[in-house]
Amino acid sequence: MYRPRFSAVVLAVACTAATVLAQEQRIRRSDLPAAVQKTVDQESKGATVRGFSKETEHGQTIYEAELTAKGRSKDISVDANGKVVEIEEEVPADSLTDAVKQGLQDEAGNGKIGKVESLTKSGRLVAYEAKVTTGTKKSEIQVGPDGKRLAHEE
Repeated sequence: MYRPRFSAVVLAVACTAATVLAQEQRIRRSDLPAAVQKTVDQESKGATVRGFSKETEHGQTIYEAELTAKGRSKDISVDANGKVVEIEEEVPADSLTDAVKQGLQDEAGNGKIGKVESLTKSGRLVAYEAKVTTGTKKSEIQVGPDGKRLAHEE
């Protein structure tokens, strides 16, 4: 009788531990590997550095530099070898194409669109992500560069 319960408890603890391990951990600049520090120095020219974090997921460690550039947020994700993996950069709404604006509005429905960010992976613009508030509920939506719906990536 106790074995099934014990197994369920062990499984629940293991799942929780895996989730905790994948969470971001705040770090200092001095904790960055040299290759990451070099990339961050290059990518942050003219920006204010707000902080650093690291996350290990699926066995890969990713370092993130949180910046403010030209008054807008910009987050740069870099692998341990110093390669830029992803850039999330706040973009002004008036810089979006009509297709992207319409796609975001269609996805938001009755919600109010807040901050919009461009997502660039491996040097290629792949999506626009927007924060949406509907009543008291907050969510995120994504559309491609063509304004077509995308599933939200975590």
